Amino acid sequence: MTILVTIYIIVSAFLAFFLVLPFLTVFGSLFSSEKSIKDEKAIGDAYKAYDYGCIITAYKNADIAKPLVQSLLNQPYNNFHVYLVADECDVSAWNLEDKQFTLLNPNPPLRLKAKSIIHAMDSYVRPHEYTIIFDADNLAHPKFLEEINKYVNNGHRSVQGQRTAKNLDTVYACADATGEFYKNYIDRYAPYMIGSSAVISGSGMAVETELYRAYLNSPEIEQGKELWKKMLQEDKILQNFLLQKNEKISYAWNAIVYDEKVVSGDQVETQRTRWLFSYFQNLPNSSGHLLKGLFTFNFNRFFFGLVTMSPPMFITLLGAMFLTVIGFFLSPITAFCLAGAIAIFAGNILLTLYLSKAPKQIWSALWSMPMFVGKQVTALFRMGNPNKNFKASEHTRTVSIEDVLKNEGKN
Repeated sequence: MTILVTIYIIVSAFLAFFLVLPFLTVFGSLFSSEKSIKDEKAIGDAYKAYDYGCIITAYKNADIAKPLVQSLLNQPYNNFHVYLVADECDVSAWNLEDKQFTLLNPNPPLRLKAKSIIHAMDSYVRPHEYTIIFDADNLAHPKFLEEINKYVNNGHRSVQGQRTAKNLDTVYACADATGEFYKNYIDRYAPYMIGSSAVISGSGMAVETELYRAYLNSPEIEQGKELWKKMLQEDKILQNFLLQKNEKISYAWNAIVYDEKVVSGDQVETQRTRWLFSYFQNLPNSSGHLLKGLFTFNFNRFFFGLVTMSPPMFITLLGAMFLTVIGFFLSPITAFCLAGAIAIFAGNILLTLYLSKAPKQIWSALWSMPMFVGKQVTALFRMGNPNKNFKASEHTRTVSIEDVLKNEGKN
């Protein structure tokens, strides 16, 4: 019994730590001396309009990317070129022509995001200084490039924009967006503000082109070309590569990219199965960052490792709730402490939504979170066969940036 109680206390302490850590991170960011560039004054004569290569990767559905292409071509910032890689797509009906736009339709099909990006970079019309990656379902805020350029002018070689929902039309979409609001603050903005790196979202990030080419030539990407769906997600490979190069990934709060959120339970399972598999795949890298940072006194790598090895929210929360119940029979004091950690964790979610100025649809849909969590639990048991269960997310919300901004104004 003594051994059982000891194990219970150790596991409870582990979960309690990761329940309280997000609150401590937010609290630290509120009093951080780190200056967010969104609050800085104009750079003046030293300001440079950097040249950006904007790559959009589409798979089997290029039409979903038309609003994104338009949102980029209409940017007031004008030193950029857009490349749409329409992989295994029918582009016969495409009639969009612009001197700042190139449509690529590779043959044979590439069927891998990293290969599409390499294909686009090999087709650059000129040597762009920075490369920005978008998913086909994204939309770029009119000031996206202008905001990214502020960070680049301040010496940042890798910048993650703020990805947020373009659709809040179902309870699943609202629940998905709730998670992103929380993660944007906990995994990106707050760590950046206290001196660490933002976790990469997967799209809406700008990286110095030569640095990005070095990442694409890394052994992990070469290996991934052969692993197919068992490949570690490209965004995780990229962030690991950047941290190993002692780069700090900055977070551009006002560089907004709109992203399509899941609209059904089946989409939740499809998406989360891939994400969960990649989280467990990445644990050796996360622990490596933590240990390397600890032994070299590198706070950036140490804290980034801590953030990326934090268990998925639903695993931490459900595990803590289960241990709290059985703890009243094993160690009541530990159970009460764990219950307190759960309360802090829940309160911190509401705090981050408030600080992020989440729209009213998010607050109204909080009741749906248990249903969303249930689908993630189901996804956890579908990780065993990646090649069978991992499927590309289907995107259907074809809306313009003007429509999204109009809806934001109503809210």
